[in-house]
Amino acid sequence: MDEEKSGPEQEPEQAEGAGDTPEPEAKKTASEEPEQAPQPEPEPEAEPEPEPGPEPAPEAAPGPVKAAAKAEEPSNPRTRLKAALWPLRISRGQLVVALLLFSLGLALAIQVRSTNDHSQLRGARQEDLVRILDELDSRQQRLQQEKSQLEQSLAQLENSSNQAKDAEEQTRKKATELGVLAGTVKATGPGIVLTVDDPQGQVKADMLLDTLQELRAAGAEAIQINDVRVVASTYFTDGSGGGVQIDGKTVSQPFKFTVVGHPQDLTPALNIPGGVVRTLEKQQARATITEQQNVVVDALAAPKTLQFAKPAAK
Repeated sequence: MDEEKSGPEQEPEQAEGAGDTPEPEAKKTASEEPEQAPQPEPEPEAEPEPEPGPEPAPEAAPGPVKAAAKAEEPSNPRTRLKAALWPLRISRGQLVVALLLFSLGLALAIQVRSTNDHSQLRGARQEDLVRILDELDSRQQRLQQEKSQLEQSLAQLENSSNQAKDAEEQTRKKATELGVLAGTVKATGPGIVLTVDDPQGQVKADMLLDTLQELRAAGAEAIQINDVRVVASTYFTDGSGGGVQIDGKTVSQPFKFTVVGHPQDLTPALNIPGGVVRTLEKQQARATITEQQNVVVDALAAPKTLQFAKPAAK
């Protein structure tokens, strides 16, 4: 009886096992999963703590520690250089050498500056530069001729048997040449005659002086204006009543320059653009130049007694 009861009871269990459907499994799965606990609200993130850095160096203790730091050698190169240069440690010998080198450098700088000073020629015109160059060439030729003459005179004196007589002759010749320059001796030779007609009366003393300077620069050896001999001490002034005075003597126009010198040098010097002739023409004056092979300068200058100048001892 017991087994018959247990039989029908077991069938429903098997039937239940055979007739499983997905729904009971879902329920079982749902029943097996634990219920999720309610998630807590997120707490605010804490700020990250700063990483620990290098500990600051302890401050130097006052007193002896600071004194020791100052006594150490400075690490700044500029400070070390200043400490090496000052205070100065110069000996007496080094100071003397430095002063000598400074004086030598200053002298060289002054000499170079004076040699290379061409400021006066930078603004000059081309015609003026040509005239200056011609005058320098003429002066060089004259100096070369004088040098040759002096060398010949020296050779004659050294080779002559009668040196006293030759020396006397050379001295007499030299005195004559100096007399021509001083205006105490007449002069003759090739040259020019410059005549300046001034009907308007516009030619003044400064214009005549400029003409004289141009003639001297061109190589004039003896000059006479009307009847006045031109020497080293000749001066020009404007007369109170008009006209021009030379060495205190009134000279009326036309002004006549009688000049002994090389005509090929004198004439171009007066006719250059912007020269004497052009300047006189601007003042309504007319300049006439005549070249001659034999010009006579016969006006003489009275020698003056020297008051202060004396021959220098050799």
